[in-house]
Amino acid sequence: MALRSPRGMLDIAALREMVADGRIETVITAFPDMYGRLMGKRITGHFFLDHALHEGVHACDYLLACDMEMDPVPGYAFTSWEKGYGDFRLVPDLKTLRVASWLDRTALVVCDVYEEEEDRLVDVAPRTILRRQVERAQRLGYTPMGGSELEFYIFKDSYEGAAGKHYEDLEPIGDYIEDYHIFQGTKEEFVVGAIRQHMDRSGVPVEFSKGEWGPGQQEINLRYADFLEMADRHTIYKHAAKEIAWQKGVSITFMAKWDVRYAGSSMHVHASLWDARSGEPLFPGDEPLGPVRVSSIFRWFLGGWMAHIREMFAFYAPYPTSYKRYVAGSFAPTGIAWSYDNRTAAFRIVGHGPSLRIECRAPGADANPYLAFAATLAAGLDGIENRIEPPPMFEGDVYTAQDVPQVPKTLREAIVELERSEWARATFGDAVIDHYLHFFRTEQRKFDEVVTSWERRRYFERS
Repeated sequence: MALRSPRGMLDIAALREMVADGRIETVITAFPDMYGRLMGKRITGHFFLDHALHEGVHACDYLLACDMEMDPVPGYAFTSWEKGYGDFRLVPDLKTLRVASWLDRTALVVCDVYEEEEDRLVDVAPRTILRRQVERAQRLGYTPMGGSELEFYIFKDSYEGAAGKHYEDLEPIGDYIEDYHIFQGTKEEFVVGAIRQHMDRSGVPVEFSKGEWGPGQQEINLRYADFLEMADRHTIYKHAAKEIAWQKGVSITFMAKWDVRYAGSSMHVHASLWDARSGEPLFPGDEPLGPVRVSSIFRWFLGGWMAHIREMFAFYAPYPTSYKRYVAGSFAPTGIAWSYDNRTAAFRIVGHGPSLRIECRAPGADANPYLAFAATLAAGLDGIENRIEPPPMFEGDVYTAQDVPQVPKTLREAIVELERSEWARATFGDAVIDHYLHFFRTEQRKFDEVVTSWERRRYFERS
C-alpha cells in the first residue's frame, strides 16, 4: 500500500519557510463539528508557529452542543448553561497541514478536540469517534481504506441571491439531465474545474468529475485513502467547493434532496480493509461469492455492515429532509440488499482482485463523513469479530423486491433504531449515542416547528 503524499501537503519546516517569505500569512485552524462543518479560527502564520502549534487553540465547547443556527441547545450532558459553556482545546493534527490554494496566502490544518484541562480527546467530537474506530481496526491488524463519491447541484443564483429569494424558484445551472454529458460539463467547468484544480493543489487529490442525474448536478471523485484521511479530504473538499462557488458568483448545495422533481445527491461510501503490516488488500480471496472470489474477512465485513445499517442509518441521513432522497427508480436505495455492480442495491460490490470493495449507496451528500465512516467501520468490524454472514446475493431490480428489508423511511424511524440498539451503545458508548440521539431529535423538532411554503400553498385558501 504505497500511496504517495499528495502535492500541497506541508510539514512544519515548509510552513516556516513560507511564512518567513510571505507565501503564507494565515493558517486556518479548524475542526469538524456535528454537522461536518469546519469551525475554528484564522491565525496569523507567525502566531501559529510560535504559540498555537505548541499550545493548541481554545474554543467554546458549545460548538459541539448547538444547532445549525448556532443556538445553544438545552439537554446535552456534554455542556450546558449550567456548566457555563467553557472551553476545549483544538490540537492541530500536523499530518493534515496543507496549502489552501483557493484562498490567498493561506494554509489549513485539521484539529482534534481535547478536554481543556486534561490530555484527553473529547468523546463526542466526530473526529474522535472515527479515530477510535480506526485505532480499533489497527489493533486488529487492519487499515480501513475508503472513498466517498460526493454529489452536488450548481445554481446560477449566488448564495446571497438564493437567500434573497428565500430559496424558492432557484435556477440550476443546467436545463437537462447531464449524466456523463461533456458539453454541459464544459458550461460548468468554470466552477467544477476550479474545484478540481484547487483540491489537487491543496493535498486533496482528485480522480475525475462528471455530470450527474439532474440538471446542474455534478460529482467529483477524490483519490481513496485511509478512513481518517478520507474524511478529512471529504470535509475540506465540501468546504472549499462552497467557497469557490461563492467566489464565482454561483451557489452549490449538498442537500440530499433539494427539490422533489430531481434526483437527490449522495455520498456513496467505498470501503475495503488492508493488512496493516504488509499493506496488502484483505478483501480478495478464494471463496466464490456471486461472480467474485472473496476472503472470509470480506464476507463478514459485508454481513456486519448489512446487519447494522438500520441501527446506524441516522449517521448516513441526519436530517428529516435526507429521507426524501430514497425514492424507487432514483438511483438511491430503498431495499437493503447486496449485488454485484447493481445500482438498485444498497450494497453494490465493485472491482476484482486488489480493487475489490464494497460500495454503500445509502449515505446522502449531507452526511457528516466522520460519523458515516465511523459507523461503517464499526459495523464491518463487528461482522468480522462475530462472523456475521451476509444474505444471498440479490439479482434483479431491488426496487421491486418484496422480501428484503427496507431503509428507514423517516428520521423518526432511524432515531428509534439507534435508540434501541444495544450494539451501538456497546460500540460507541452511552455518552456518544445519547449525545447524537439528542442531536437528531433536535433536528426533527426544529423541522416539526416550522410552517413550510408547501403547507401555505396547500392549505392557505383551501383548508
